[in-house]
Amino acid sequence: MKDLLDYIARSLVDTPEAVQIKERVGRFTVTYELSVAPDETGKVIGRSGRVAKAIRDLMGVAAARQNKRVHIDIE
Repeated sequence: MKDLLDYIARSLVDTPEAVQIKERVGRFTVTYELSVAPDETGKVIGRSGRVAKAIRDLMGVAAARQNKRVHIDIE
């Protein structure tokens, strides 16, 4: 799942080398902290949060296949 999030985030930004993902695994929940360059945060969040919601939806489907829940923090 981390690879999927990495692929999506790097595809959205102009400087993919600035993308960092931290993963915290719990018993039933996986939390990802996504960090991008400060001037590209808007590209990952999108207008009214539409892109962020789409990313969370895709990651939720991927997590459901593994019987887990996912939470994504965008910094």
